[in-house]
Amino acid sequence: MENVPKEDGVLLCCNHISNLDPPLLGSYLKRNVHYMAKRELFENRFLNWLLTKLNAFPIRRGMSDKQALRTAITLLKENHIVGLFPEGTRSKDGKLGKGLSGAGFFALRTNAKVVPSAIIGPYKFRKKVTLVYGQPIDFSELKERKASAEEATQLIMSEIQKLINHNK
Repeated sequence: MENVPKEDGVLLCCNHISNLDPPLLGSYLKRNVHYMAKRELFENRFLNWLLTKLNAFPIRRGMSDKQALRTAITLLKENHIVGLFPEGTRSKDGKLGKGLSGAGFFALRTNAKVVPSAIIGPYKFRKKVTLVYGQPIDFSELKERKASAEEATQLIMSEIQKLINHNK
């Protein structure tokens, strides 16, 4: 938890293995975490209420959702935490998938600290689940040479994979 800044904007990037990941990811932090969630979830009245209480905002998957991008950038610039699952969906086999370019886009477009995170272990009765917050990633070199969002996302994903490998 000491790796998550207490005041700055933070992009909290994590692997995604279960529907329980968002509440777990933010549960140990003293600050509220705002999440992007697929728009379809907001169509159910109960889920809409619950997700809104959990500081989630909708994103249309599979396309560039300018409103969701603006919302996330504004939150980061206002020194909030935005929790993001760069894979864009839950992993079917528990392995880390390819990250979408959105995480890299936010990392390069804001001054938010990017904190890689990992959830390790199955959500099963009597099984241990570990949550790890890694050191913030330094993006100064990538910003300086105007790297692509894809390259920035690859760096984030490699840091998440290191956390998974180190904590198995």
